Amino acid sequence: MYETIKELELPEEEDQHILKDELIHLTGEKAIDNKLSEEALPRVVVYDKEKNSILVFITNNITWKAATISSLYKRRWDIETFFKLLKQNLKVKTFTGTSENAVRSQIFVALITYLLLELLRRVKAKNTIEFSNFVEKIRLCLCFYLTIDYVIEKIHPVARDIRPKQTKIKFKGDLQPDLFSMA
Repeated sequence: MYETIKELELPEEEDQHILKDELIHLTGEKAIDNKLSEEALPRVVVYDKEKNSILVFITNNITWKAATISSLYKRRWDIETFFKLLKQNLKVKTFTGTSENAVRSQIFVALITYLLLELLRRVKAKNTIEFSNFVEKIRLCLCFYLTIDYVIEKIHPVARDIRPKQTKIKFKGDLQPDLFSMA
């Protein structure tokens, strides 16, 4: 919950994706408890035409323009999406070391691995396979002496239904099962 203090002017010719630029006070209980209700915060409403959605950003940096806030959050979201891809496909979920150097080393190894796999996928598979599927093929075939070409061309994912098949009961003639009799 918030209260608008001041609505700022929008640029006329540039940054048409910015729908609203205002200064607000937060009025919720947690904001009051944490003394955030005393601070004036910029609130920027942006239209994202790629996703056809409206995004709302609130920040504590009052010196940035609305266009800067919008572009920084967009770039930040791209970085978040990239790290999600790394975590899901390269299994970087926990770090083996806790020092800054250990964490950096593991991130660099994951980035190098990602770049090498993406290069292989683009050159050998010619973008015909999704990245996650390609990584899974490589992961499964690492124990075997197989060429990349063989893995790409011959190894196909097989999806099976592991549920048991239900047998259908066949009745002769006009006989219908009596659902209420136990005999």
